[in-house]
Amino acid sequence: MARVLKAVAVSSLGLGLFSRLQIPFPTVRMFSTSQSSHQVAGPVWNLGRLNHVAIAVPDLEKAKAFYENVLGAQVSEAVPLPEHGVSVVFVNLGNTKMELLHPLGNESPIAGFLQKNKAGGMHHICIEVDDIKAAVMDLKEKKIRSLSEEAKIGAHGKPVIFLHPKDCGGVLVELEQA
Repeated sequence: MARVLKAVAVSSLGLGLFSRLQIPFPTVRMFSTSQSSHQVAGPVWNLGRLNHVAIAVPDLEKAKAFYENVLGAQVSEAVPLPEHGVSVVFVNLGNTKMELLHPLGNESPIAGFLQKNKAGGMHHICIEVDDIKAAVMDLKEKKIRSLSEEAKIGAHGKPVIFLHPKDCGGVLVELEQA
């Protein structure tokens, strides 16, 4: 299916020097039509709310102090999760959470992330699903890769699975049973 593009004049955005520049802007439909191999979830399972955004941090206590003491957020104590190779701190934001991640040892996937990103940064997003087993089966059929064969118990004590970022627009996506 042909892509439909709109030209948006930058002058309408008030960018002065670049007022003659035209930016091709895809319509909202382009993503779903250009990704025809990635079909919409059927009635078997549904996406829920954004559960958290995970941030890898090189210094967990410093990051915890920033969110708690500087921004005034409610912050949990650090919880080691050896089965995932991380320690986590949750920052409650009311409508969702942030998960601060710090490696437990050099074999942690977060250690590798921090080697490439010394200051830390966004690691993944977590979205709830109403039936994780159905979601995993459906996504496998749709050729969406996961980082493990089956769901594991995550930081909230619920089954989770991570989807490969190359199949998710460059974002590491964690699905969690609601």
